[in-house]
Amino acid sequence: MDNAKQLGEVKVSTLLLKFSVPAIIGMMVNATYNLVDRIFIGNGVGSLGIAATTVGFPIMLITMAFSMLIGFGANSILSIRLGEQKRDEAEQILGNAVALLFGVGMLITIPGLIFLEPLLRAFGASDAVLPYAKDYMSIIIMGTTFQAVGFGMNNFIRAEGNPKMAMNTMLIGAVLNTILCPIAIFVLGWGIRGAGIATIFSQFVSMMWVLYYFFGGKSLLKVHAKNLKLHMNTVKMILTLGFAPFAMQIAASFQSMVLNQGLKEYGGDVAISAMGVTMSIITMILMPIFGINQGVQPIIGYNYGARKYDRVKEALKTGILAATAICVLGFVITRLFPEQLVSIFNSSDKELVKLGVLTMNISFLFVPIIGFQIVGSSYFQAVGKPKHATFLSLSRQVLILIPLLLILPKFFGFQGVVGSMPVSDILASIVTAIFLYYEIRHLDDSHTKSLDPKKSRDPESDEVMRRIMESEI
Repeated sequence: MDNAKQLGEVKVSTLLLKFSVPAIIGMMVNATYNLVDRIFIGNGVGSLGIAATTVGFPIMLITMAFSMLIGFGANSILSIRLGEQKRDEAEQILGNAVALLFGVGMLITIPGLIFLEPLLRAFGASDAVLPYAKDYMSIIIMGTTFQAVGFGMNNFIRAEGNPKMAMNTMLIGAVLNTILCPIAIFVLGWGIRGAGIATIFSQFVSMMWVLYYFFGGKSLLKVHAKNLKLHMNTVKMILTLGFAPFAMQIAASFQSMVLNQGLKEYGGDVAISAMGVTMSIITMILMPIFGINQGVQPIIGYNYGARKYDRVKEALKTGILAATAICVLGFVITRLFPEQLVSIFNSSDKELVKLGVLTMNISFLFVPIIGFQIVGSSYFQAVGKPKHATFLSLSRQVLILIPLLLILPKFFGFQGVVGSMPVSDILASIVTAIFLYYEIRHLDDSHTKSLDPKKSRDPESDEVMRRIMESEI
């Protein structure tokens, strides 16, 4: 069966398993870039090295944001176009997205290197942490194009129905980084710079792999030179549909800045290191959720484009249940073995271990509901409702969390900084539940209307689809 056509015919649970498992493995593997760096840096450089990667992480989030802006935005349209059997238009979108990814990579690299020190200061680097952060992030920023193109284009492999190849793309780079990082730090003695070199070299290999896939004749969709010329309407639709995940990552970067400044004020460098460890652990829980997101998105998008609304609802429900199960499992593990998990990063620094356990226990209080919030908010992106998706994505990290980070520490100090996160999780999940409730009711009405070809399914989504179809593709 055609890889794209199966999205509308094969059992939803089977599809979700087929698409999400490789995506989960791929996202877990992708997360090991930062995890591996922090583990080896923590043991080879010390807690200041962990703090350096933590204050540099918001800059990496900015790169990821632009990759998602283009990768996820184009992926949404590609899934719909494939559902409508419009391959030529899908290839037009693909070509424009490739050109944008290369452009974005260069656009971030130059100012990133020029303004690196003030950026690191803004993200919480102290005088003691700054030298380590500069050594590490100057290398990472040089590989921005590798990360942007490799990660962004990997979404297109999944959109055309080849999740295993998408998984292999990330697997190659992450495994290579896991091998090279300890060699660079412990064998070659390059310290924290060695971790950065290992990372960007691994990302370069991943980028070359995905380029080979689309230019080497193995893909369903091809990159043609004529499609690399940007069409403004196509670019606008990519940016519109990709704005929600982009905004979420930019918000995460800004939120990290506020968080790091609070940690620096109320706990010092060791508090930033403890949060770096905690964030590495929560990332290993969230990556499977993002993998489920990536697996369910083409299923929802294809069936929404094909007007198979029962399959849309089934995919959403199955995705939420799977994400919640993973979150519950992660919650149990972090409750049973908190000290052992923190000690992986640096067992000799007792202050780091103690503060890391406290940070984890507080910030993970409502981890079991995070899966629902993430999958629920991303549903709106998959069906071409960027305004809804953007609002829900921003609600957890900007509209709720940042005000809490500014208010609670004034009353509760360090625990107020850390406690802001679980409070934000529960409030954002309530908002998402309200949105989904009304959306599903509206989807039921759209299902009835779709039986009459003269009736549209829903004004907002019809407007988005109209703009897509009238764009110059």
